[in-house]
Amino acid sequence: MIKRQYPDKLSNGDQNPFVISLRSAFPTNIKARVLEEIPIQLQVRANEFEVELLPRKETQIEYTLNPKKRGVYAFGKCNVLVSHLGLFERKFALDEPLEIPCYPSFIQMRKYQLLATTDRLVEMGVKRIRRIGSTMEFDHIREYVKGDEYKHMNWKASAKHNRLMVNQFQEEKSQPIYSFIDIGRVMRMPFNEMTLLDYAINSTLVLSNAAILKQDRAGMLTFGRKVENHIPPEKNNKQMKLISDKLYGITTNFEESEFGNLYAFMRRHVNKRSLLFLYSNFETLDALNRQMSYLRMMAKSHIVVVVVFKNTELIEMAKEKARTSVEIYNKIIAEKFVYDKSLIIQELNRNGLQTIYTAPEDLSIKSINKYLEIKARGLI
Repeated sequence: MIKRQYPDKLSNGDQNPFVISLRSAFPTNIKARVLEEIPIQLQVRANEFEVELLPRKETQIEYTLNPKKRGVYAFGKCNVLVSHLGLFERKFALDEPLEIPCYPSFIQMRKYQLLATTDRLVEMGVKRIRRIGSTMEFDHIREYVKGDEYKHMNWKASAKHNRLMVNQFQEEKSQPIYSFIDIGRVMRMPFNEMTLLDYAINSTLVLSNAAILKQDRAGMLTFGRKVENHIPPEKNNKQMKLISDKLYGITTNFEESEFGNLYAFMRRHVNKRSLLFLYSNFETLDALNRQMSYLRMMAKSHIVVVVVFKNTELIEMAKEKARTSVEIYNKIIAEKFVYDKSLIIQELNRNGLQTIYTAPEDLSIKSINKYLEIKARGLI
C-alpha cells in the first residue's frame, strides 16, 4: 500500500514536510526504492529513497521541499520498486496525480504569531515596549510608583483608596496599517532563487497578522502602472484569509512603476492618518530622487516606512580582496553601489521618512520590529 501524507498547501520560501507511507504485504523483509515524481518547478534530482520494509508493517519516508515561487505544484506518480532476493524488481505505482497550491509564507506567519501570543518575541529580536502615557488610549488604574508623571494622577481614585493612584495608558489600537507592494521592474531582482516581490509578499502576510494581533487594522495594495489588489484595513476574523488569497493571486509583468498613480489613489482612499510600509527597491540615488516628491507628500499626512534592500552579493564582493584588474574594477563598482545605499537611507531620513535597511531574508522580522517600535514611540 502506498499513501501520500502531503499538506493541503505549501508555504513559499520555507521547508515544507512531506510523508510517504508504505505497507508491505510480503511475509519477509524486502528492500524497496521509492521514486517520487516531484514538481518540475523545484528542479529536484534527489527524488529516490531506499527503505527496508518489514512484513505487514507500515514504514514512513519523511522529506522536505522548499518552493521558491507561488502557484500550483503538480506531483506525478509515486513509483515503488520492490526487490526480492536481489534477482528482480517488481513495480508498484500510486497513479494519483496531486496538485498543491503554494501560498505566501504562512509558516513564518504562524511562527511569529506563536511567539507574540506567548510573549517571546524578544527571542527573535523583537522588542515589545510598553510605555506609560505615550498615547491617549486608557488601559487601567494602578498604584503610583516613583517616577510616574504627575499629570496622569487620578485624584478621585486616590481619595477613594487613600493612596496615590495613576492612570495607565497603552498603545492606541485600531490604527490602520497599510502595506504598499511595488510589483514593478525593480522587484524582479532575485535573491536565493526568490524575487524581491515574493519577499515583500511574505513580509506583508506576517506584518498584517502581527498588526491584527495587536488589535490594529491591516490593509494592503499593489502598484505598478496602476493600483490593484486594494484591501481596506480591517481587523475582523476574515481579514487574514482575504489578504492571504489576494497575495497568492498577485501577478505582474514587472513594468515600470508609477508612483504618481499611487499617490493619487492614496489621496482618494486613505483618509485617516496611517502607517504605510512601502515595499520597493531603490538601487541608486537618482532613482530615489525621481520619486522623492511623491514620498514627501505621503509623509505629510502619514508615517511612511520605506524598505531598502541590502544587496548582499555586492556587499560580499566589496569585501573581497582584489588581485586582477577585472577584480579591482568589480570591487570598485560594488563599493559604489554599497555607498549609494547609505546615501539613499540618509536622503530618506532627511526628508522625514522611516527606513528599513535589511537583507531580503530578514525582511519579515525587521518589518515587525519597525512596526512595534513606531507603536511604542506613539508616532501614530
